[in-house]
Amino acid sequence: MEKFATLEPVKLYASAASTGARILGRGSVQKPAAMAPLVGRLPSDLHLLILSYLPIPDISSYSRCCRATAVFAKDDSIWDTRWKALGIEKDPGFKRVLDILDRKSNDKIVESRAAGPPIIPVDDEFGDFTTADVFAPPEEMGDFVGAFQHVPTTPSKFGSYAFPTPNDTSRTKYIRAHTLLKPLTRLLSSAPHVVLSDLAAGVSDSLYEEAKTLRLLSLFLSPAIQPVRQWDSIYSSLRTSMDRFDSTLLAAFDVADGKGDEAGMREAAESSWEVWDAHSGDWEMGKVWAEKREIFYQQGRWRPLDNFTTEGQLDFLAMDEFMDVILRSIDEHGARAVRVFPPASQVLLLFSERLANEVVGEYITTLLSRAREISNDTYLKSAAASFREAWKMVDAIMEAAKQRPDSNVLRNKAEDVVYQMFEINMDEYLDEEVESVKLAFDVICKGWDQEASVSSPTQTRQFISTQNPAMLKRNVLASFTSLLLLPVTIVPRTVGAVGGALMTGGSAAVQGIAMLNPQRWGGAGGGTGGTAGAGYSKNLGKQNGMLFEVEEEEEDYVPPIKGATPDKNISLTHLEITSPTPLMGNNGASPLPSSSSGSSTANQLDLLLSLDVALEIIHADRESLKRVETFAGYPGHYGHRVRDTIEEIFILMLQALGDHHVSKGFSQATERMKDYKPAEHSDTSNVAPLVQFFELVHIGDTIQSIMQVYFDKELAHHIDKTDFLNAVVREKKRFENSLDDSVALGLNAGTEVLMNQVEHIILTLTKAREYYPPEDTPLELGPTRGCQEAIRCLENHCKLLKGSTSKEVLEVFYQEVGLRLIGILQKHIKRQIISLSGGFQVIADLNAYNTFIASLKIPAISADFSHLKMLGHVYVVEDAKDLAQIVKDVTRYGGAYRPEDVYEFIQRRSDWKKIEKIVDKTMYNLSFKEDCTIC
Repeated sequence: MEKFATLEPVKLYASAASTGARILGRGSVQKPAAMAPLVGRLPSDLHLLILSYLPIPDISSYSRCCRATAVFAKDDSIWDTRWKALGIEKDPGFKRVLDILDRKSNDKIVESRAAGPPIIPVDDEFGDFTTADVFAPPEEMGDFVGAFQHVPTTPSKFGSYAFPTPNDTSRTKYIRAHTLLKPLTRLLSSAPHVVLSDLAAGVSDSLYEEAKTLRLLSLFLSPAIQPVRQWDSIYSSLRTSMDRFDSTLLAAFDVADGKGDEAGMREAAESSWEVWDAHSGDWEMGKVWAEKREIFYQQGRWRPLDNFTTEGQLDFLAMDEFMDVILRSIDEHGARAVRVFPPASQVLLLFSERLANEVVGEYITTLLSRAREISNDTYLKSAAASFREAWKMVDAIMEAAKQRPDSNVLRNKAEDVVYQMFEINMDEYLDEEVESVKLAFDVICKGWDQEASVSSPTQTRQFISTQNPAMLKRNVLASFTSLLLLPVTIVPRTVGAVGGALMTGGSAAVQGIAMLNPQRWGGAGGGTGGTAGAGYSKNLGKQNGMLFEVEEEEEDYVPPIKGATPDKNISLTHLEITSPTPLMGNNGASPLPSSSSGSSTANQLDLLLSLDVALEIIHADRESLKRVETFAGYPGHYGHRVRDTIEEIFILMLQALGDHHVSKGFSQATERMKDYKPAEHSDTSNVAPLVQFFELVHIGDTIQSIMQVYFDKELAHHIDKTDFLNAVVREKKRFENSLDDSVALGLNAGTEVLMNQVEHIILTLTKAREYYPPEDTPLELGPTRGCQEAIRCLENHCKLLKGSTSKEVLEVFYQEVGLRLIGILQKHIKRQIISLSGGFQVIADLNAYNTFIASLKIPAISADFSHLKMLGHVYVVEDAKDLAQIVKDVTRYGGAYRPEDVYEFIQRRSDWKKIEKIVDKTMYNLSFKEDCTIC
């Protein structure tokens, strides 16, 4: 209990007379700040608060209560808000109005005093606001009477409360403005036309100064100031006069507009802007001016349907002409609006918005309706092209805004003009874009499956026939990267043949692998030869076309294609050559002889994947992506939708390519490999399914690399690549993992097929007495034919896999081959009868196998083969006792073998019956005659 502090009594409620300690917590109090001095029963700060809300006439009454309240009435804080409400310090025009009023008031006072009797000034404390009204009727002098004329030059104090000196304070500045403006309120009791006439004759020198005077009076007669008792009724009269004045200005503006007098237009516009009530709606003058532009009444002059040819193709030359008219209108009328109207009115944007909605928007709506009737593809291309054409308005608006340095037209506001105009089309467009991509991917994948199942093409390999597949792929990817840099045509136009290639609007035939054929980069055929007639070319459309169409403005781009003449356009003449994965019959010679002799070419595994299909899918995706990217700058809700659509399009591409083509192809290949029977094929050097699967792996690896390049070039800047929760990042990772898993499963099946082939070679090519030759047969210290053929088969297939998969997968494959080869050789040796001379043949074969395994550079299996090679020595030792010692050495240093394992191998010696007892006694210290009893 001694750990707890004793609670002290705390006073919960402090009296008003006490020091007023405020409780913060148990045992903790805080003293409040010193209270303001009291004046009567109220503190001084409360008096000031009351004064800040009183109308001006009541302040004089309040100040007359006592000298203390008279001092409060002079405090600058209650006048500061009223002075700022006039806005005189912010607007030099208001200062000029006061100066004019001051000058004319002084002139009037001088004239009046000269004509009247002498006046003896009276010194009192309540005359500060009566100077200007000295000649006014007595009944008009009662609105504001009190203030304090004789103010001490040093700060006065009441208790501890200090007040500033009146020199150049908000109070003195307001008194001047009040003194000058209050006489004008008497004019507002007349009819509006009389008010304007008197104001123009006696106050202002121009329309603009008259407008500034009316504006200043409207601020003076506001709830924030309340300068007279009936300020609200006087303000209503003022508002009526301002509206009549605005009508007069509108007429003057029309007259100046008809004459082309921009100076007169500017004066009328700026004056109208001053008297306009911002709470009454749109500014009438700017609205009326915009409505009178002739372009709003010429819709019949343009025909949106002229953008379609008689065949239903797009040709936006008609819209080019239409947009030229729109841009000239912005340049002419918009520039004049900037020069004439006040910058704050933003008439340029008002005119542009109406032009966009009523003229451009109607044109685009009619165009898209017709495009929808033709086809969905035409609609999508028309939507993107129309937006791209309408976007020219933004630059035109910004160019017109340069007519005035202070135009204050922001680019994002100019962009909003087009964005808001096109919003009505965005929901339908984005939905259709996604559905169109889904359909395109489905058609491509199903078309490939159907054609591959019914056709019997001649097999053509490129990757497995080259000496450096990795270099080949790098060249292909470099070409693909260059092609990605070519812009996609968004606005279709019909032009003539350029550089031998017919540029069609919006839809180009996909030339597939003909654009990126490996043979062009130094494949098996050597050089860059290859003609269109030598191989398959997949065309989904016209024979003349482009993979990715080139914009006309890209004048300086030269794609880096070896062996081709640099040209602005990539034509089929330059690029069409043999496809490594053909779909239809190929008359060209294959770089390798077909390895599927005796089997149907329809079962070729390397035809289960196609770079053609991958490029077609990428082309369809990129074409859609580039259309959607046209809207990438959209703000707000549609901006989020556009970004989501970009991600969804890429995800759909990954799913189509991964699930419906790559994974499906590898799965079919794996199943077909399992049906391969080595005994049914005469060719022992090549395992046809495995060779084809290796080509499949090369194709799959190239597809993945192309996909990575495409992702980096086209999509990476739209997403955060480091966000592992992003849908695109996750789907891309799933695509890569699925490909890796498919390759791993296929390699596992391929390894089984390869080792079955190796075992078949060893069994069929090993002679009956290969390891038990007759005594008079001379020894040939070299590997047997079966060993040579098996090693050649293994070498051929291991080399084919290099450069097609990762180093880790390659090492796993090599290790699996080595382990299975050890098992095959052990079984093979245990099936033989081996003589002493045949033992040397065994060692020669094991040495050859060991050399091959060492070339794979896999330490784990190299050690296992060293142990197997050591085991071969048990067949070349003649003395049985020495043999037993070798067995002990093998089991001691060759840790993979136990004594009983070695014992099984020794039993395959041809002299085993002779040496069995000696070996047993030496190895196990056994003697059957002495140690065994047969009952």
